[in-house]
Amino acid sequence: MTESTDSFVTAIVVAAGSSNRFGGTVPKQYQDLCGHSVLERSVRALADRPSVRGVVVVLAAEDAAGAQGARVRDWPGVCAVVPGGEIRAASVWRGVEAAGDAQFVLIHDAARPMASPALVDAVIDATRRHGAAIPVLPVHDTVKRVSGELIEGTVERGSLRLAQTPQGFRTERLREAMERARSEGAELTDEAAAMERCGHPVAAVPGDPQNVKITTPQDLAGARRTLEGLKMELRVGSGFDVHRFGGSERRLVLGGVSFPGEPGLLGHSDADVVLHAVMDALLGAAALGDIGHHFPPEDPGFKDACSAKLTREVARLIEAEGYSVVNLDITLLAETPKIRGRAEEMRASIAGCLGIEISRVGLKATTLEKLGALGRGEGAACQATALLKRPEAS
Repeated sequence: MTESTDSFVTAIVVAAGSSNRFGGTVPKQYQDLCGHSVLERSVRALADRPSVRGVVVVLAAEDAAGAQGARVRDWPGVCAVVPGGEIRAASVWRGVEAAGDAQFVLIHDAARPMASPALVDAVIDATRRHGAAIPVLPVHDTVKRVSGELIEGTVERGSLRLAQTPQGFRTERLREAMERARSEGAELTDEAAAMERCGHPVAAVPGDPQNVKITTPQDLAGARRTLEGLKMELRVGSGFDVHRFGGSERRLVLGGVSFPGEPGLLGHSDADVVLHAVMDALLGAAALGDIGHHFPPEDPGFKDACSAKLTREVARLIEAEGYSVVNLDITLLAETPKIRGRAEEMRASIAGCLGIEISRVGLKATTLEKLGALGRGEGAACQATALLKRPEAS
């Protein structure tokens, strides 16, 4: 059966496990993997695909209700964060319930942070055509059947495959299969097994050896070596913006931070001169035009728009092109306000808009020594430089 290419796909990332095999005090899904957590990389791998309308993240109940859940809700593409159950099947079921009326769902392990765009798209395409699909890898090693300390025999490996995620399903069929497995008390290691029990066909698509599952600290170290070893394309962009002060009736916002009592800047949006320069630097580095192209000033929909929200959209645009932010260097040019006491708050706000660590955001301010319009306090300007990276195409 061929499905419409505009069919609604929701992704579900399962991260409710206790990570016992990994050890340590920090579960593997929250471990750092070259600047982002394992969980965030797994979410981004799905959220960045055009066919995915949203990502449901399933966390342990205490994480979903706490600060961890709040952070995840702010990630681009995340449509819901829900508490998981005692076992994987219960967690997946809650994620499927949160997916609502999605025609198709992708189930992905949070411990697989390196699923490639091509792999995700291949699973989606095969799922639309067959109703269910999973990525698989051939078994290259000889497989033995063991009883106690003795070898019982050798397993013919020609038809054996190793299953990966994401796994894709027509939602109504998956619900039916999971309900049946639950009623029969079946313990299944993945959702494809539930489909098989119901007689639903499951298509196999070629998996990706790089799509490793993080189970041990050694796996995490290997993933870090893989990411650090990728040959990177580096792109530099510059941005500049200037706005005139408009009086007390305007709210002053710089870097996503409000400055009560200060005269505001004039502009079609909230006139956040800092974030405007940042956005232009990012877009310029990725050769994606400028903010006027993406958020036209003549469009009434952007009147008084929150620049922090627009910056998050720019972050999504550059991530969709495969870029990540290495660092930003920002200089505010203004006689007022004095930002020294708010600089860390501004850095944190900018970093939050882009989903990066605060250490990647440099922020300085300088006056114009009373020279020119800016020196007379008639307005404020900002210049920003952004460095982006992405793996070079092979």
